[in-house]
Amino acid sequence: MDDDDGLEGLDQSNARDRGILRAVLAINLAQSALGFGVGTWASSTALIGAALDNLADASVYAVGIYAVGRSVRAKVAAARLSGWLLIGLSVMLLVEVIRRFLGAEEPVGPAMMVMAGVNAGINVFCLRLLRRHRGQDVNFKASSIFTTNDSIVNLAILMAGILVMWFGSNLPDLILGVIVAGIAANGGREILEEASKAAAKGP
Repeated sequence: MDDDDGLEGLDQSNARDRGILRAVLAINLAQSALGFGVGTWASSTALIGAALDNLADASVYAVGIYAVGRSVRAKVAAARLSGWLLIGLSVMLLVEVIRRFLGAEEPVGPAMMVMAGVNAGINVFCLRLLRRHRGQDVNFKASSIFTTNDSIVNLAILMAGILVMWFGSNLPDLILGVIVAGIAANGGREILEEASKAAAKGP
């Protein structure tokens, strides 16, 4: 009877975890689509970078949903996939920065600032959802790392929007694009480190 109660409790916990990850997955997909649209219209590398980051987040949450309730080995493999996805997207962003630098397009500062504010509010909501899970699961740690990185990026986008308007130049946006790529790559490194620690602990 006690074993049945334990299994039922585990099933409920797994269902709750999947529900949290599904919610933040849907939010990040919508956030990414909006960011790409506004970033393209505003010619902002930073906003496009944030949208790429949201897309990477969504990938992590999808992988996390797959990993819930599975073995440590499966969770570690899923987390490693998330880490490498984020590093790969950071390289793509660097390529976009170079392309826009050669094109010399000036971004729309006010659009950057408004979008940064919207993203910041969404990220706070996602962090609250993720913090309802208090376990040590490596994929929830990866999800929290991604969302925390987003918060840092949005503050930087807000500042870059002000500088773009102040100087009338695309350089603040391009510089931020490089910084976002660095933050994304570092986030991927942190996730890979967490996965290695989890693998070392074993089942």
